[in-house]
Amino acid sequence: MTSEIEQQINAYKERKQNLGNLLVRCPDQPGIVAAVSRFLFQYKANIIDSSQYSTNPEGGDFFLRIEFACPSLQEQKEEIKTSFAALAENFSMDWKMTFPSEIKRTAIFVSKELHCIRELLWEWQSGDLMTDLALVISNHETARELVEGFGIPFVYIPASKENRREVETEQLRLLEEYKIDVIILARYMQILTPTFVEKNPKRIINIHHSFLPAFVGARPYDRAFQRGVKLIGATSHYVTNDLDEGPIIEQDTMRVDHRDDIDAMKKIGRSIERSVLARAVKWHLEDRIIVDGNKTIVF
Repeated sequence: MTSEIEQQINAYKERKQNLGNLLVRCPDQPGIVAAVSRFLFQYKANIIDSSQYSTNPEGGDFFLRIEFACPSLQEQKEEIKTSFAALAENFSMDWKMTFPSEIKRTAIFVSKELHCIRELLWEWQSGDLMTDLALVISNHETARELVEGFGIPFVYIPASKENRREVETEQLRLLEEYKIDVIILARYMQILTPTFVEKNPKRIINIHHSFLPAFVGARPYDRAFQRGVKLIGATSHYVTNDLDEGPIIEQDTMRVDHRDDIDAMKKIGRSIERSVLARAVKWHLEDRIIVDGNKTIVF
């Protein structure tokens, strides 16, 4: 990591040291927002932003995200989390309290296509993707020069169906060694095993080069061309053991027509893939996402 990026991260931590995020999912009922607000007020916390959503006011689920500032947060955050657990139990809350100053550590998995990792590295270098980008793992050498130019460790591990178990054992070892919080599949063209996925629930973010649920799996642009579609898109989602079926975080589309061959579609699609993946990763890093079954609530 370059000294300039280290300075950006340290400055961000300093700015955010008194800020916290609270995410809540629970059965809907009166008094939830009032109770949470009173609780934060006890710690002299100021609510900066609050977003909420109810699936049904009568018997549905309630979702809440609050950003708050607390003058003595660094000294009190463990106490605040412990105290909030009692309130959460009263409302049967599934909740998470996070702190922006605790920067998440990220690993990127990539194969030969570099457009998505280039976008992530650019966003990271410019300070718009606030993470400790600790490691890049690839089954090809293609990205080495690019990655090492940013001062990021690059690990080449040849992967195939035949050696998948050994590869993932080494990958999991590296993720533990580097204390990785988030795994980004930036066009990593290997299917992960159930064992790998189960060890990283809701921590693996993928970009699929189609507007899911259309064209699941391999060669979606080829199939889109054969089908004569007028819109192509990209989808970023959490990885589950069902191929390309995980909770969708972000999607986007662009128009195409009969003049666009497969190569033209791929070129248009790469632009969509880059921006969709970058947005999804950013929202995850900022704790804006609540997973609800196989869907997401993105605040």
